[in-house]
Amino acid sequence: MTWTFTDDVDVFLDAAGASPAARPAENTLVLTATATLRRNGPHAYGDRAPLLGWWRGADGEVAGTLVQTPPYPPLLGAVAPEAVAPLAASLPLTRINADRAAAEALAATWPGHRVDQEQRLYRLGTLVPPSPAPSGRPRAATAADRALLVRWHRAFADEVGQPAPHAERLVDERTASGGLTLWEDGGVPVSMAGVSSRIAGTVRIAPVYTPAGHRGRGYAAAVTAEVGRAAREAGVREVLLFTDLANPTSNGVYRRIGFRAVADRLLISSAEEPVIPG
Repeated sequence: MTWTFTDDVDVFLDAAGASPAARPAENTLVLTATATLRRNGPHAYGDRAPLLGWWRGADGEVAGTLVQTPPYPPLLGAVAPEAVAPLAASLPLTRINADRAAAEALAATWPGHRVDQEQRLYRLGTLVPPSPAPSGRPRAATAADRALLVRWHRAFADEVGQPAPHAERLVDERTASGGLTLWEDGGVPVSMAGVSSRIAGTVRIAPVYTPAGHRGRGYAAAVTAEVGRAAREAGVREVLLFTDLANPTSNGVYRRIGFRAVADRLLISSAEEPVIPG
């Protein structure tokens, strides 16, 4: 029973890729991060090399994965409870993004800690389009929207306190693949929703962003419902998204259009980790 680490995404996927793919909802972040590394190389997220790890239990099967892509905190996928303490002993962790139980177990080994964010993972059940629908209509984003989309991606990242060093690349990739949808009202873009590439039968909607001046009119619900509908029609088995539990408005919006809670994740930092202003 041991953790093994590498900075080579191909080595990781060869050794452990089948494990997160078998539980794609709980491992959605691991799956999309490793897909991005395989597609764009080891510096897809930043100048520092990634760290990828997997845990094998007593039966020799992989029962846990970890992906760290600086400047982002380490992501812990679905993991056997008995793997948590050895992980803490193997890595000098000061931050973790993990399901609630694993995050709290890891934080218990730190001299002090703070919860920086609580997220909830949702899965689309029966889609309930907003009624009445807001004015306007959806359309696929194109290369002509690039400047607006990059600006909105950066604004979204700023609001949630995340870095956005590669907004241009993300916009270009998703525009080319049809992975960005705009809601227009009177011919003016007022909201957007992105969707990840399909992996193991799942996609994840992110980001969903409406500029402050257009909020409160139902645009976010409408564009999210449209993206979910299109994914379902394309044969996607599970449509996922994360919300910040500190934002009751967005949680309510997604529940009303048919998303159902799957699990909670916490971003926890040791008291020794400096607070980086958002």
